[in-house]
Amino acid sequence: MVEEEQVTRRVITTTPSAAPYGAPVTGEAVTRRTVTRSPSSAEMLRRLVVFVFALIQGVIVLRLLLLLIDASRGNDIVQAVYSVSAWFVGPFQGILRSDALKSGGSVLDSAAIVALVGWTVLELIVIAGINIARRES
Repeated sequence: MVEEEQVTRRVITTTPSAAPYGAPVTGEAVTRRTVTRSPSSAEMLRRLVVFVFALIQGVIVLRLLLLLIDASRGNDIVQAVYSVSAWFVGPFQGILRSDALKSGGSVLDSAAIVALVGWTVLELIVIAGINIARRES
């Protein structure tokens, strides 16, 4: 975090008649203090990475939930979630012997669970790289 501090000082002088012992007194008083804090560019990059990966993970979790409740594939929203999440789950399909466990209409997409773990590990690696490259003064 970058911290910037602005202090405005005012010099106070009392007259000899108002001052004790007849001598003028001079002093300073802080009249205004402003502290501005803004995140560094590395922190902003870290926040962006976390946001992007949260969107990816959210789509995968939504896919898992929709498959578990056997949502209608005819619905446009459900179909959009399936098609978007397929792009993120695709690289992880085939890692396990079975990509899905079915019971009735419900499906537990094990490939999506593996993808969720995989994307989370990738997020942690990217954040660690950002933290290594970060210079805090």
